[in-house]
Amino acid sequence: MGDTNVLETTEAQIAVHWQEEDYYYPSSKFIGQANVTDPAIYERFSLDNFPDCFIEFAEMLTWYKYWDEVLDTSDAPCWKWFKGGKINASYNCIDRHLKDNKNKTAIHFVPELEEERIDHITYQELYVRVNEFAALLRDFAGLKRGDRVTIHMPMSAELPITMLACARLGVIHSVVFGGFSASACADRIVDSNSRVLISMDAYYRSGKLLNHKINADEAVEIAAKDGQVVDKVLVWQRYPGKSSTETPMVEGRDYFVNDVLKKYYGARVEPEQMLAEEPLFLMYTSGTTGKPKGAQHGTGGYLAYVTAMSKYIQDIHPTDVYWCMADIGWITGHSFIVYGPLALCASTVIYEGVPTYPDAGRSWRISQDLDVNIFHTAPTAIRALRKIGPDEPAKYKYHFKHMTTVGEPIEPAVWKWYESAVGKGEAIIVDTWWQTETGGFLCSTVPAIKPMKPGSAGPGVPGIHPIIFDEDGNEITKPGIAGNICIQNPWPGLMQTIWGDRGRFVKTYFERYCKNPESKDWRDWPYIAGDAATRSADGYYRILGRIDDVINVSGHRLGTKEIESAALVVPEVAEAAVVPVAHEIKGKEPDLYIALKPGIQATDALAQKISDAICNQIGKIAKPRKVWIVPDMPKTRSGKIMRRVLGAISNKGDVGNVMTLANPEVVETIKQLVEKS
Repeated sequence: MGDTNVLETTEAQIAVHWQEEDYYYPSSKFIGQANVTDPAIYERFSLDNFPDCFIEFAEMLTWYKYWDEVLDTSDAPCWKWFKGGKINASYNCIDRHLKDNKNKTAIHFVPELEEERIDHITYQELYVRVNEFAALLRDFAGLKRGDRVTIHMPMSAELPITMLACARLGVIHSVVFGGFSASACADRIVDSNSRVLISMDAYYRSGKLLNHKINADEAVEIAAKDGQVVDKVLVWQRYPGKSSTETPMVEGRDYFVNDVLKKYYGARVEPEQMLAEEPLFLMYTSGTTGKPKGAQHGTGGYLAYVTAMSKYIQDIHPTDVYWCMADIGWITGHSFIVYGPLALCASTVIYEGVPTYPDAGRSWRISQDLDVNIFHTAPTAIRALRKIGPDEPAKYKYHFKHMTTVGEPIEPAVWKWYESAVGKGEAIIVDTWWQTETGGFLCSTVPAIKPMKPGSAGPGVPGIHPIIFDEDGNEITKPGIAGNICIQNPWPGLMQTIWGDRGRFVKTYFERYCKNPESKDWRDWPYIAGDAATRSADGYYRILGRIDDVINVSGHRLGTKEIESAALVVPEVAEAAVVPVAHEIKGKEPDLYIALKPGIQATDALAQKISDAICNQIGKIAKPRKVWIVPDMPKTRSGKIMRRVLGAISNKGDVGNVMTLANPEVVETIKQLVEKS
């Protein structure tokens, strides 16, 4: 594509040049078993039927009392769903399944060490363990309805047990990703006013038993300096009955759960009848600036939404073995490892460690051995699996009917590998777009109804009505022109507010395009996601990344994801990351970092080939200032590429503290490479 198309865009728009891809259609075999096959679902969830259409989601749950009002808008935009209804999330995920399915596996916990046996926890056992721990939290820790608890734990069976015990009591849980630092944990303790921290002594990562207890000590110490005293630290043991940490327990504050729990064996706790609008949990999301925001999710609305998304979009049946390869410390894990699958009485897989440990075949062996038939992961993980073992999936006898991608836009080249190699040409793929704040999916295909299109998430899911605005708040209706994607209407999964900061909630997510700040009419309060997107003529949305990630080159706004996608067309490329570099004339220029597939040598010719591919795919305006071929990308322990670090290197700035990265040593290697040039 030549530069002429680039020049047609204005500064208020984003240049979009990805070629439209072919459609992929679900098989008749998949359609025959799917939960939703009637296209009329889109009409049922039209704006004409809003908000009563969402009663269909709520009716998937068991209620103590039905609601008085489907949607209360009196405190706009802090929407209250199913107001007056009474419900308990723990009851819906466990108790109601016992009559017919108590001996069915609820959780398959897979330790990282292959020599350790998999723990298969039935719904009956989950019921027993959740009740016992709930009794401990109530009677030993003194927790009651409305209290907040911070949970800083690795992937383990004890993590959903802890969450569901809190939900049973009406205690608001705040789960912190296990790989986060003590400081990050402390921030969340302070903001939520937690006086109880629940942790674990150790866990495995890449074959090493890591000391996790030390993070609890540091977090409590930092929180105390900020005025929040933690009076109890409850520590689960990786090996029950045995301490796996050298960090000492603090007398009168620290307690091994496994020891205290013995007093509560056989205990039963009646679930609290929670109002639908009462909070279920807080999930903190880090912005580019300011302190983390505590997204407050309500009980009834959130649970109804994730249950419906799990059933309609993930196509989960009670007979399915479902593996979401996320971490429960993120919203994906909350919605689609714990609450959604368990509400539907499915079997959910929880894996402790790294998907490529001890080798690239581990994920596929787990899938084979557990008969996993629904697989859910992020493009980051897909790219890593493709990089390390592109031919591994073919060696194993697993069969997925359905695969999900989540977390960021997936490049068409990676999508196609995922479909052909991982899905073996049998599985349908749903590419989902959503956020921590939204609770569940916003854009995706209903898998048995709409065809798949690599690079596009799809239309709004039933009940979600996206709209694209330009900078001035005008709707962009022309296909292929990008702007700020917003959602016109509220939905039950949307966060209720930012914990303790309603003003920030309104300012961040609604203020920009609000038509009337005094209005109680939901039509005046479109939700702004902060992402750039374009809508195709077929109604599918292509997400281009965060508005903040757009690079303005000589007045032309280029999405970083688009440049990365163009680089990934080159067969030798495994991963790509684009960062903006200041330029005195152009304003910004893109720097491109590349990690190659195993066995490929870095050469100047290959760097030129990648640069040429971007010019051919997008235009010369997108030509990288420099293509840096690096041994590996700096990544978080959850596998996310730290573009901030790369940006600091390119702009000769301070990379900050990198010791919490999974591979901090690579940062110095990249710095030296860039400085030498």
